[in-house]
Amino acid sequence: MFVPRKFAETDPAALDWLLAHDAFATLVSSVDGEPFASHIPVLCRRDGERTCFEGHVARANPQWQQLAGQTALLIVHGPHAYVSPSWYPDPAQSVPTWNYAVAHVYGRSEVYEDAPRLQALVAKLSAKYESAIGSGWRFPEAAPDTVHELRGIVGFRLEATRIEVKYKLNQHHPEAKVRSAAAALAAQRGDDAAAVGALMLDRLARRTGATP
Repeated sequence: MFVPRKFAETDPAALDWLLAHDAFATLVSSVDGEPFASHIPVLCRRDGERTCFEGHVARANPQWQQLAGQTALLIVHGPHAYVSPSWYPDPAQSVPTWNYAVAHVYGRSEVYEDAPRLQALVAKLSAKYESAIGSGWRFPEAAPDTVHELRGIVGFRLEATRIEVKYKLNQHHPEAKVRSAAAALAAQRGDDAAAVGALMLDRLARRTGATP
């Protein structure tokens, strides 16, 4: 990923924010010499300097069969939004752009098929998202007769060897332009526009010491 220095994020909290915003990631690897992608929820765990991701794919998905040992790419998607020149104080001197936040995680992969490990993974994933919607449903306790369905998935673990986090949020623009565009984004429909506007103000505050 091309990451100009002004848009690079080195604080682990930037990746944490992206994962909290949306942990439905894209796993990219090679299958028979061609790029192949799967879209899956992931869990992230840190152990000192090590950052590991875990998830699962369908057993029928050919990606897992060639994943082990590969250097794979996991893309963590953040909010994104179009920014119109009309939102700046000087629209005749401005151009349209797209602001966004994203992370690319590269790492060596392993796959696993043993039932206890798969059960633990599904239990953690379901607990995370059931808790988020206020549900007490838990796996496998709430559905013990479905444990056999674990045979239909294969787990993977990716230990990060390189993490690139990019927040493209008008950091190279003067304060007046950032504030004007952020205010316009806040007035747009959709959560992404509001999130991008808020991130723009947050990065502006870090740059200038101003109030977001």
